Amino acid sequence: MSAAPLLDRLEGVRATGPRGWVARCPGHRDKTPSLSVRELPDGRVLVHDFAGCDVHDILAAVGLSLRDLFPERLRDDFKREQEPFPARDLLKALGHETLVVLMAASTVAQGVALDSDNLDRLTLAVRRIREALDLAGVRHAA
Repeated sequence: MSAAPLLDRLEGVRATGPRGWVARCPGHRDKTPSLSVRELPDGRVLVHDFAGCDVHDILAAVGLSLRDLFPERLRDDFKREQEPFPARDLLKALGHETLVVLMAASTVAQGVALDSDNLDRLTLAVRRIREALDLAGVRHAA
């Protein structure tokens, strides 16, 4: 796949380079572009939302799946790699998600209930922290 089928379904698309774009994320109410799209030379398409939306949610919002980000020749070979992520990347992700948890805890400590959007984001942060710990091979409490 090229990035074109995805880009055609997004709003506010702007080129950032020969194979890179930003757009408004369809996974949340994005007023300014937070979604990064990049097409690799082998045809794979990388998608990242800097506001934190999961790639599966982004693709579902535009009627695509993760499989659609890979050219036909790579689809049959696609397997989830079990190689560990670099420690720096895990720590960066953990730091970001920890801030989300801290902000939610601060809100609750002030006696303010979390609305459904913030509760969903907190749940996502906890899931991502657990996934990072799993990738790092760290045992954590259930």
